[in-house]
Amino acid sequence: MIIEEVQDLLPAGFSDQSRVWIYQSSRAFIEKEQNEINEQLEQFYVQWTAHGAPVKGWAKILFGQFIVVMADETDVAVSGCSTDASVRVIKSIERQYSVNLFDRLNITFLRKGKAEMLPLGQVQYAIDQGFIDAGTYLFNNVVYTRKELLENWLVPLGKSWLAQKVNLPQQNISSN
Repeated sequence: MIIEEVQDLLPAGFSDQSRVWIYQSSRAFIEKEQNEINEQLEQFYVQWTAHGAPVKGWAKILFGQFIVVMADETDVAVSGCSTDASVRVIKSIERQYSVNLFDRLNITFLRKGKAEMLPLGQVQYAIDQGFIDAGTYLFNNVVYTRKELLENWLVPLGKSWLAQKVNLPQQNISSN
């Protein structure tokens, strides 16, 4: 179920091995900001090049809080300079909207269809209080390819890297 929901958000025609970068915002973007940022991202990726050759790219805000950048390297590999160009766009968005897009100490969960963020230090408290549990979906922002984005971006907490760092009550974990 989750794979299909994420797949519906991504562009068609990209290789499963397309390179992916995920930038989690320190806050959700309001609709006006999302529209402005998505326009900036589109202006970037339609002109994105690597050593003068056009990169088949795509970028968009997903779940109101994540900027996902994708490059299909089937024909043109993304170089260091073209990666730097994408990072400059992300840093510009950070400054323009007063957000942090490089903080890895906040963990975001999908609850009731919405992205909800917690500082890493508060995750155990949220588990203890029943706010989240082993079956709550976690955004795993370290995925590397389009295939991993589809299969492993949203994973139950109990099956994620974070499960080893918290004390979860014993329960069944859904396999969605």
